[in-house]
Amino acid sequence: MCGRYAASRGPEDLAGIFEVEKWEPEETLEPDYNVAPTKEVYAVLDRSLKDVDDPRPVRQLRKLKWGLVPSWSKTPEGGARMINARAETVHEKPSYRRAFAARRCILPADGYYEWVTGRQERDLEVEGKKKRPRKQPYFVTPADGSVFAMAGLYEFWRDKTLPDDHPQAWWVTCSVITTEAENTPLAVAPADGPHALSDIHPRMPLMLTADRWDAWLDPARTDADDLRELLAPPPAGLMRAYPVSTAVSNVSNNGPELLKELEAPEEGTLF
Repeated sequence: MCGRYAASRGPEDLAGIFEVEKWEPEETLEPDYNVAPTKEVYAVLDRSLKDVDDPRPVRQLRKLKWGLVPSWSKTPEGGARMINARAETVHEKPSYRRAFAARRCILPADGYYEWVTGRQERDLEVEGKKKRPRKQPYFVTPADGSVFAMAGLYEFWRDKTLPDDHPQAWWVTCSVITTEAENTPLAVAPADGPHALSDIHPRMPLMLTADRWDAWLDPARTDADDLRELLAPPPAGLMRAYPVSTAVSNVSNNGPELLKELEAPEEGTLF
């Protein structure tokens, strides 16, 4: 799954990486090292511009809210639960299938966090001696330092309780697509820790390599079978994972120190 990630790159950097043609300075976000559901996040998408004669899709960097609200939803309350869409079923689930066909995006990140119950803690849990095991967070990121381009969907929702000209009349929300975690060796693995992403969690965000960006963002591609081919996992051996401070477990903590690699898992959380 993807329940927390880091996104520190600014709009100028992202515009260069993704060949963005349009972004609004007023939508600039501060670097966020602890992105949690319902927060505003950057998304790259191809969409025609309003009030212009040229109908061609334009590559844009937009600010969206993480937690998808389907257009037909009566309220936005379910968005906080719809942060992830499974690659295996995204084409058929009522909440996602329309967005999958027409409103796909890329959610840029430095990487994502995932929590592992330590070996010693798991043993205690099995014995019934501890009900809330301590978990060690790991940060998963491309080994070469490149952007972690997560496949995503976005949707528009109209708040009918507000007038058309109200700035919050329209919500634009998004969801991260997830896939089965890789069980092949990590490019860089901690000495005393997981050796594959599947050792950390059975799911992971679907990372799109650069050769798939244009096809994924192209709104003219609407055939479900064609699009499902783009959901194949990336090549193995691109990722690294390392332990970070349990401070990241508190969403109020935010700063580059959360990405600092620990020499070993914190006491009581050995893998």
